[in-house]
Amino acid sequence: MPAADRNDNSLNASERADRSDTVSALERGISVLRCFSEERPVLGYAEVARITGIPRPTVNRLVATLLAMGMLKVAQPADRFMLGPGVVSLARVFLGSLDVRAAARPSMQALAEEVGASVYLAVRDGMEMVLIEACRPRSSMLSARLDVGSRAPLPNSALGRAYLSALPEAQRTQLLDSMRLLRGPEWDSMAPNMMRAIDEAKRLGYCLSLGEFHREINSVSVPLTGPGDEIMALNAGGAAFVFSEDRLRNEIAPRLHDIALSIARDIGGHVPVPKP
Repeated sequence: MPAADRNDNSLNASERADRSDTVSALERGISVLRCFSEERPVLGYAEVARITGIPRPTVNRLVATLLAMGMLKVAQPADRFMLGPGVVSLARVFLGSLDVRAAARPSMQALAEEVGASVYLAVRDGMEMVLIEACRPRSSMLSARLDVGSRAPLPNSALGRAYLSALPEAQRTQLLDSMRLLRGPEWDSMAPNMMRAIDEAKRLGYCLSLGEFHREINSVSVPLTGPGDEIMALNAGGAAFVFSEDRLRNEIAPRLHDIALSIARDIGGHVPVPKP
């Protein structure tokens, strides 16, 4: 199966089924849900089978169950489907429980308005970062159009690199090994820039992604840790001709770091201390 067709949010279903401490049927059902994204909001049976590696007859049964539970709904034509209202209800409960959003939003919006950047807060989900808060300047048409629930890949987004920099060494090594297997041949071209950015984040407290996630979009991210040691990443950026590397380093990164410190104080967390 080509790496681009694999579901980045989890291991292949057949790989996960070998784990004795989990319920394989539940994992397969969740892997079906994770096939859907902003780029592919509507899928058919064959597409889900290809992405997950789950046999087609099993996919048919899983989809029927998820339809009955309201987690999926039928799309047109009738043999295709999309996420259902049950998923939205769960997402609202998750987002409502994140006090960090309320603590972060005012300072994130203020920064967005002041410097004209898109400002995001994200947590990890599988092999991606998922946005839990997004603030954009109301006056700008140049900002990236990501929103709450949008996803960014770990290796080539500033958000993912900041997250990786804050992980304990053993956990980071394990996650990088998983990414290497998942990405396949493209890993060799992706890994060097990622590793330089992770090293920079550990030394400077921030890291960059310069047109590597979205072409012509530059951004900077800093990690922060919540009271339960959950790692998040705070990001700011926009069009590359507005947010040059020098501006990100000299103006935006210090402001973003101050905001991360403020959020961490409000929620009882902390910001990792750079180690030059």
